[in-house]
Amino acid sequence: MKILIVEDETRLADTLSHILQEQKYQTDVVYNGIDGLDYAMSGIYDIIILDVMLPKMNGFDVVYSLRQRKIATPILLLTAKDKVTDKVTGLDKGADDYLTKPFDTEELLARIRALTRRQSEIVMDTLNFSDLTLNLSAYTLACGSKSIRLGLKEFEVMRLLLAYPGTIVLKEELLTKVWGNESEAEDNNVEVYISFLRKKLIYLQSKATISTQRKRGYFLEEESR
Repeated sequence: MKILIVEDETRLADTLSHILQEQKYQTDVVYNGIDGLDYAMSGIYDIIILDVMLPKMNGFDVVYSLRQRKIATPILLLTAKDKVTDKVTGLDKGADDYLTKPFDTEELLARIRALTRRQSEIVMDTLNFSDLTLNLSAYTLACGSKSIRLGLKEFEVMRLLLAYPGTIVLKEELLTKVWGNESEAEDNNVEVYISFLRKKLIYLQSKATISTQRKRGYFLEEESR
């Protein structure tokens, strides 16, 4: 499971990331609302933990913008505010739950588990394009009767491409969202995994192909046969 943490208090954000990683969750951390919105728009996250009082764009506006764009990822709002009106505002904007700082770690984890259960009941477990199906829980890519299991990095790259088929996914975006902010990975790392995925598409005999936008990134399209 992949969780996005949007929190401007650096120490708290890093602590949350450490706690969640100990529970075997994958995490990405950003420290302002605009970056939070950009990351969340990828659609690759299972849950978003979002502070309300953020620089550049507050959490309420991030939630509203995501819901307007049909991004249905469960959102848990974190805030120091405990006024009922703030809670109502957050929920009315489209948040799924609300936790007031300071909070107990066990309560946070329980709320994440609850959001996960709720989401599993309403969200499809696959992404599809052309004749391809990516199973989000089994990490398998299938075409017709053929199926192949993807490695973690392959899965994350393909998940990003399938989230917005036909739309260019920038190399910088792939590096940040698949390898992480602190990674020393470079463009050639992306190229290697794109090559792996292209070979798998050939093996699957899929009509879908990963095309390159020179010096920019990659996108999925369907070959005409």
